[in-house]
Amino acid sequence: MTSVALKKNYRCVQSLQQFYSGGPYTVSSDGSFIACACNDTITIVDSSNASIKSTIEGDSEPVTALTLSPDDKFLFSASHSRQIRVWDLSSLKCLRSWKGHQGPVMGMTCHASGGLLATAGADGKVQVWDVSGFCTHFFKGHKGVVTSVVFHPDPNRLLLFSASDDTTVRVWDLTLKKCVATLERHRSTVTSIAITEDGWTLLSGGRDQVVNMWDLHDYSCKMSIPTNEAIEAVCVIGTASPFLSCLRGKKTGDSHAFQYLTVGEHGLVRIWNSHGAVCLFQQSSSDVSVTKEDEEEAKRGFTSAVMLPSNQGLLCSTADQEFLFYSPTETPEGTFHLNLDKRLVGYNEEIVDMKFLGVEEQFLAVATSVEQVRVYDLSSMSCSYVLSGHTDIVLCLDTCTTTSGRTLIVTGSKDNTVRLWDSNSHCCIGIGRGHMGGIGAVSFAKKSQSFFVSGSSDLTLKVWSLDDLSDDVNEAFSLKTKSVTAAHHKDINALAIAPNDSLVCSGSQDRTARIWKLPDLTPGIVLKGHKRGIWSVEFSPVDQCVITGSGDKTIKIWAISDGSCLKTFEGHTSSVFKVQFISRGAQIVSCGADGLLKLWTVKTNECVATYDQHEDKVWALSVGKKTEMLVTGGSDAVINLWHDSTVADKEDAFRKEEEDVLKGQELENAVLDANYTKAIHLAFELRRPHKLFELFAQLCRREDAKDEVKKALGVIGMEEHRQLLEYIREWNTKPKLCHIAQFVLLHLFTILPPTEIVEMKGVGEVVEGLIPYSQRHYSRIERLERSTYLLDYTLNGMSLIEPETGVVENPKPKLQDSSMVVYSDEQQVSKKSSKKRKSQKSNAGNKKVKGM
Repeated sequence: MTSVALKKNYRCVQSLQQFYSGGPYTVSSDGSFIACACNDTITIVDSSNASIKSTIEGDSEPVTALTLSPDDKFLFSASHSRQIRVWDLSSLKCLRSWKGHQGPVMGMTCHASGGLLATAGADGKVQVWDVSGFCTHFFKGHKGVVTSVVFHPDPNRLLLFSASDDTTVRVWDLTLKKCVATLERHRSTVTSIAITEDGWTLLSGGRDQVVNMWDLHDYSCKMSIPTNEAIEAVCVIGTASPFLSCLRGKKTGDSHAFQYLTVGEHGLVRIWNSHGAVCLFQQSSSDVSVTKEDEEEAKRGFTSAVMLPSNQGLLCSTADQEFLFYSPTETPEGTFHLNLDKRLVGYNEEIVDMKFLGVEEQFLAVATSVEQVRVYDLSSMSCSYVLSGHTDIVLCLDTCTTTSGRTLIVTGSKDNTVRLWDSNSHCCIGIGRGHMGGIGAVSFAKKSQSFFVSGSSDLTLKVWSLDDLSDDVNEAFSLKTKSVTAAHHKDINALAIAPNDSLVCSGSQDRTARIWKLPDLTPGIVLKGHKRGIWSVEFSPVDQCVITGSGDKTIKIWAISDGSCLKTFEGHTSSVFKVQFISRGAQIVSCGADGLLKLWTVKTNECVATYDQHEDKVWALSVGKKTEMLVTGGSDAVINLWHDSTVADKEDAFRKEEEDVLKGQELENAVLDANYTKAIHLAFELRRPHKLFELFAQLCRREDAKDEVKKALGVIGMEEHRQLLEYIREWNTKPKLCHIAQFVLLHLFTILPPTEIVEMKGVGEVVEGLIPYSQRHYSRIERLERSTYLLDYTLNGMSLIEPETGVVENPKPKLQDSSMVVYSDEQQVSKKSSKKRKSQKSNAGNKKVKGM
């Protein structure tokens, strides 16, 4: 048997986070990104894969309005604080901000020239600003909240249109600075206004279930079209739009007619023709997933819609924070069809369970704290489809692929039922009733896929037969049970079926795990030892053992034969919710309430790696059977996808080692050539502080040390300067190295201005470490200097240092006179010092002088 390559590291390659909390959003001119309101922040989201490109921090108040400049360089935002802000999208910095309205800004739009910004306020005012924040126009006349504002599409016609919940639409002339028309025909809030391409027809839609067409020549109402639903958005279809080309068979012969679409509370997209108010197309069913809360309040559909630029289709937003991307197609029969291309989910609620789907594991089935199951495409991280049918939240799910290639999904819900789904038809093909409590765990048979097991809060286990399932059945039938047993004394949290379908293991809140023989659920071994409830169980793919994760923060491996505990893994700081085998049973991965994902090696009981990518409890963990990639999700509504990076990390380490060897050789060559500037730069790249110290020490011994050090420090960047300060802090702690550290520090402070030093990251901590040791070194040097004076004094007293002789009048004295003068001087010094010295030393000194 070949040895199994153990995994050493996983890398988070994709992440699906909350990016939209409902409310305002705006689309870029090329449709590549969407700026969304996410509570009090603004997220810039890539429209292709729902990844967050950047986040703009707000002012801790919910965002109420957003719009982009025509060139997508600036973003205008407003919040409940009434602040209007201008953001530079390249640097994500706020260029300017101001207050203008007495209430929150509910809508805003930018002129086609990019020089004017119009805002609609809850105070009933409409204001126009230049981009510097100066108010150029102040309009009042609405008696209610102004919901939307639109500039005329022709830049030469300076007209502004505003809609309000006072049921009116007003036309403002920016040249005359007054209201030129008030359009009154609606009986409820006007939610959307749009202008045709020729600029002479205005469409207004409201919650009174009517769309009005207005002639902008005389501001008269040409037609009122009943829609039988509250309208949330009206969009005009352009002449170059693909919608128009697909509708060519349904258009009338009127050359002046135009087409437009509406969305509203029913969640249906409908396309209309202006000639005769004919509905050309209506969706047969809604793509909006309605939750139980929505049904109790009212059936809410779309909240807004916008035609995407560059003929990319239609974007609709829903009340449950979803973006739906539509594109039109024409069937071979010549009929119009609207395709749902993507569904980006802005918020996933709390994630309770997840499983990979399909043979290639390209899809992910996710159960959240809602009644639907969302299936995501991992390539684009968009929601491919939604499985709706349960009447209460889904608690658990499992997936399998039959021998015929059919992919099935089983879900357990709080509505006491289990449902079987076909992933190809997206339909429910089986319903199992019989449990008296919510289903907390389900598991498919691993080998035969002919049954599945469910565990409920009614303390029972049920085995459900799939023998009546055929490949051509797409209608729901009643699932039948093979066997039932009362299993535990408390809720059942986890189930696992052995690889050979002979055993099933159940974990419960009663702190025990039990093994049952299939298909009759004959009682087997009871696994006792955990001090808290068991949240996860799993069979080993190769050994006769089972693993459990518990609320007592431990993971245990049990022998199936006698129920003995073989190993215990400790490391989590809170409850362990999920545990899975990988690497053919040689390793395990676990997650828990501490928000951590851990990788363990079974043989050594060692935790190989720990990952902290979640901010809350991690409830869900799934391992791909084919690729062994991981996916985690939890209470923070974040889904993280992990790939094994062991091989890649090993290759990167080998490549880095090769580069370090080559750079090390370059460093040695530079030292031999006395090219200290290059050598110091390479030492920084290689992160070799000891070699760097040796280079500076060699520079200090040179005559041109100052110039060489300044030259070397002048070519490195700010990050290297910060790193050098940290090295100097370490060198400065040792007396043997401090003189070099102080020498480099002096020249570093000479080169860098104080403003740049202050802006360095962590410079305060570095300086705090430099000051006390520098003071200690200077005190030590001062003490040394004072001690040298005592040495001079002692040597002088011992007559080892010849004092300065006095001035003699005779320029050429005799030898005897000269010696007498010297003697006389020496004798005076000897007399002064003899009081402080012993007599023996004094006599010895006198004898030495006489001898001289």
